[in-house]
Amino acid sequence: MQRKRFGFWTATALVVGNIVGAGIFMQPASLAPYGWNAVTAWVISLLGALSLAGIFARLAASYPEAGGAHGFMEMGVGSGLAFVGSWGYVVSIWSTNAALTISGISYLTRLIPALRATPGAETATAVAVIVLLTWANLRALAGPVQMISSIIKLLPFTAVIVLAAWTLFREGAASLAPIDSVPITAATTLSAIGITFYAMLGLESAAMPADAVEEPEKNVPRATIVGTTLSGVITIFSTCAVALMMPLAVVSQSKAPMADFVGSYWGDWAGVFVAFCGVVSCFGCLNGWILIGGELPAAMSKRGSLPAWFGERNAQGVPARAVVLSATVSSVLTLAASSRVGIGAFNFVALISTATTLVLYLFCTLTAVRFMRDGRLRRTPGLVLCAVGALLFVAGAFYGSGSETLLWGAGLMLLGWPLRQLALRAVA
Repeated sequence: MQRKRFGFWTATALVVGNIVGAGIFMQPASLAPYGWNAVTAWVISLLGALSLAGIFARLAASYPEAGGAHGFMEMGVGSGLAFVGSWGYVVSIWSTNAALTISGISYLTRLIPALRATPGAETATAVAVIVLLTWANLRALAGPVQMISSIIKLLPFTAVIVLAAWTLFREGAASLAPIDSVPITAATTLSAIGITFYAMLGLESAAMPADAVEEPEKNVPRATIVGTTLSGVITIFSTCAVALMMPLAVVSQSKAPMADFVGSYWGDWAGVFVAFCGVVSCFGCLNGWILIGGELPAAMSKRGSLPAWFGERNAQGVPARAVVLSATVSSVLTLAASSRVGIGAFNFVALISTATTLVLYLFCTLTAVRFMRDGRLRRTPGLVLCAVGALLFVAGAFYGSGSETLLWGAGLMLLGWPLRQLALRAVA
């Protein structure tokens, strides 16, 4: 059975859905201690994300037959580094899925308090959600689920932005007083970038399953640019509003900062509504990442970087084994992380996801640079600017991730090397 391919709007929804996930709902608490450094970090992150989006858009438009980022890297930096970049991305997906699941359950407890009061209920519900969304992906229902969840998740951000604008108009600078004591420094801003850029991960989503998109040479670039821009604007305004306008002691300890912000102005009913949208956002994002977590190993298997087992597809055209494996590992990580509490655990997982994804971004950017040098891509001022901006940003984001996170990411990435050796032996 031929799988129905994604059109422009569904591909854009995949980008928006994968970017606007748990990060945008949880990051106000993560960023509040950084004060105005977070605003600067957001601006730099958006510029870096748009630079990277430009790289992915041009590569996808010029080489739609490559099948996405893994194919680009193989053409540009070789099969060995392509595997490192793609496997790092797989590791990022696993850790991201764990963060999404835990965050979604955290917001769900605002709607169903009994989950928190019943021992083991949160963990059981988290695994059940992963199983349900895995089933949806195996039935090729990921596209419709992503479209619906992307529409719902944008509603609370409109409310937050309108509320913040009205509060600033009415109260002026007094509403920003709680963070005035945080000094603005380059080092603090770079540290904040490691967190802010986590919320922009997913900008490459339309290019990762390029084989599943209609007219990829046209729809992938458009979806990448439109989705990244829309997500970036929404994310910056909404997270900064909450982080800068709630008291530091309150927002830094909140488990549902968006819901608490809206609820503090409009009452409990508004907080419950935002919590519902938070659940939809986290789980809608999880749905998209489960899809990518299956398609990327399948693409790697198709090119001989992973054993053929990863590329087997079911009657709906879905790489079922890779999807199930991704969901299984994500469930294990969710169970392992369930004993952790507080925003520090979220930050740790988020930074691992950022660090391992940056490897893929770096190699794709180097691919574009090489293609411009040897004539496979037309060297335009815009593309050169994107390449320079992307390289500078990736370097800064690596620094902002911190040495401990980089070591953890490197260790997890090394685990994939034996699988590559198995695949190479099978071909030999």
